[in-house]
Amino acid sequence: MSSEEPPKLYAAREPIFPRRVSGWFRRLKWWILAVTLGIYYLTPWIRWDRGPNMSDQAVLVDLANRRFFFFMIEIWPHEFYFVAGLLIMAGLGLFLFTSALGRVWCGYTCPQTVWTDLFILVERWIEGDRNARVRLWNQKWDARKVRLRVTKWTVWFLIAVATGGAWVFYFADAPTLLRDLVTLQAPFVAYASIGILTATTFTFGGFMREQVCIYMCPWPRIQAAMMDEDTLTVAYRSWRGEPRGKHRKKEGAEALGDCIDCNACVNVCPMGIDIRDGQQLACITCALCIDACDDVMEKIGKPRGLIDYCTLNDEPRERAGNPPRPAWMHILRVRTMIYTVLWAGIGIALVVALFMRSDIELTVAPVRNPLNVTLSDGSVRNTYDIRLRNKHGEDRVFALSYTADTSDFTIALEGEEGTSVTVPADSVYNQRVYLTAGPESAAVDERVTDVRFWVEDPESNERSYSDSIYHGKGE
Repeated sequence: MSSEEPPKLYAAREPIFPRRVSGWFRRLKWWILAVTLGIYYLTPWIRWDRGPNMSDQAVLVDLANRRFFFFMIEIWPHEFYFVAGLLIMAGLGLFLFTSALGRVWCGYTCPQTVWTDLFILVERWIEGDRNARVRLWNQKWDARKVRLRVTKWTVWFLIAVATGGAWVFYFADAPTLLRDLVTLQAPFVAYASIGILTATTFTFGGFMREQVCIYMCPWPRIQAAMMDEDTLTVAYRSWRGEPRGKHRKKEGAEALGDCIDCNACVNVCPMGIDIRDGQQLACITCALCIDACDDVMEKIGKPRGLIDYCTLNDEPRERAGNPPRPAWMHILRVRTMIYTVLWAGIGIALVVALFMRSDIELTVAPVRNPLNVTLSDGSVRNTYDIRLRNKHGEDRVFALSYTADTSDFTIALEGEEGTSVTVPADSVYNQRVYLTAGPESAAVDERVTDVRFWVEDPESNERSYSDSIYHGKGE
């Protein structure tokens, strides 16, 4: 029997301490972080006047009434195709940007990336830059280390609580919910949601940063199918940098490449990888290695771009000393144009559907038990359950009518005098309607007669209809 230990299936996480870097891509990431977090935290507090009977929260997922509000747009449950269309557009957008610029979503706008950047910023403010954090990690626990760690974890926790709290504000009136949360009168699901999101944000952003991207997120595996030889992605120009070497004054230094093996690109990487090893699953293309390398190249008097956005198809050209093709030639190709056309087509269709929809709607359901009733005078009556939907912000009077091949029907509304009914603001109203044909009507002897029910808003002259059938006594 072998005395060798079986291989370990789990490797403990090696902590990563990214060094501070400045440059164009780092500034871009700071701007994206500020804008995205600003949108996330502030959006629930934006007000939008929809009238006295409506919520004035600009963006609200109203689960109680099964509606979604986005400024002037209101999406009802039966209009879920708008949400489905937006999700399809989001998927196509990811395909488009990945095929053109690689994992640009992961590197700049993914929530895991944004909050990890924020947590690292807090860590750097409190514990210092890379070297100070490495020393703190390796030293024994003392009062200073405890103080720094507790301070850092406290700030992380406050950010995590704000993150979870901001999320629940999208599902209820934000000022009201905040008051209920503070006075401990909010529903349990609100506290549970905040607790779960606080724990996940604190853990993922603070302790599982790169592990979430490598092991938990499926996108690194999927994105490989979205990229090809013309995709612009962050890469190391090995034909220019190799062979690398630190000593530039010793004999044979003229044979060295531009890379001085300073590891600046490795030290700034939040994933802890070496971009010089080629494309890797862990690389999120945040481009911080570009800023770090360009800074070094300027200091040693070498051209920038040793690490930069480039494509596989341009490698032979650059090896031969020719300039790469313009970026637009890589972006505007058949694959990306197909994605763009599909994405734009769905967007245009959604906008057209949004502006073509009516503010009043009706659905008609014939009562089938019984199909008809014969009255004492020989008339035959059908019963219908009609659902009226008023999307306006105030009560409206709707007038019901019908059209059919025969005009000798009479229409009556249960509980109402005449053929009009008041529908409350922004609600669905159920109304039972009777359609009766006289004993001499041709519809009585027919098996079915096509009928179209109409609803009209006299105030706005809007009309909507729904088709149904009238059941006679004919076989």
